[in-house]
Amino acid sequence: MGSTRTRHEHDENRRDFYRRCIDVLQEAGVPFLVGGACAIELYTGVSRPTKDFDVFVRRESMDGALEAFERAGYRAELTFPHWLGKAFSGDDYIDVIYSSGNGLATVDDEWFQWAREAEVLDREVRLTPPEEAIWSKAFIMERERYDGADVAHIIESMGEELDWRRLVRRFGSHWRVLASHLTLFGYIYPSRRDAVPAWVMRTMCERLAGEVNDEPPAVEVCRGTVLSRAQYLTDVERGRLLDGRLAPFGAMTEEQVEDWTAAMDEER
Repeated sequence: MGSTRTRHEHDENRRDFYRRCIDVLQEAGVPFLVGGACAIELYTGVSRPTKDFDVFVRRESMDGALEAFERAGYRAELTFPHWLGKAFSGDDYIDVIYSSGNGLATVDDEWFQWAREAEVLDREVRLTPPEEAIWSKAFIMERERYDGADVAHIIESMGEELDWRRLVRRFGSHWRVLASHLTLFGYIYPSRRDAVPAWVMRTMCERLAGEVNDEPPAVEVCRGTVLSRAQYLTDVERGRLLDGRLAPFGAMTEEQVEDWTAAMDEER
């Protein structure tokens, strides 16, 4: 009984911290969006236990957000300069995000243009758009974490109202990642295949068919590192293939890749 009460009190204290974080950002005039598990639950009805809270900001707002948390008495840090900061209250924390771990899904004006209003923890906020949620989550394919189910649940719940043209454009040259999720979606929900417009699937199939007789690229690159920072390191560390996260293929610098890789050992 005591353990249950203590856990309940901790959960409520955590929610109070999240509410206060929303208040801090709003009072400081920092534009932000609520995303992560909270947005997924509101969009799809699928809930899961989570110990953090995700807010998304533009890169130019990151410093202001962290400074606002520090003024409010919380410890704040720019944990990974290429995408992520945090604010702490004891063991609880929120993630302040302006991009993705692979450096691709950077928060820009369109995130805010197409954000959706919602009530979260008794606060009026805006949520990350479902299209951008798919874009950022589609690349998370770590051994210990795979966000494909979130992608499938968003499509299943909201496919008919998604801006598919914007979504396809977001993936750009990484369209095969989107194609893989759409293929799996038809396998996961065979009776809901029509949630993906026919023209989208035709576009993906035509692109694949168009490559059948093409010569493979001369440059040997591994893009697996864009999907998992751990599972394809061996391909680039042996010097056999170039790292798809680095220029001219990706958006990360060698220093950012080193920091992001070194953090894996700290997390284990």
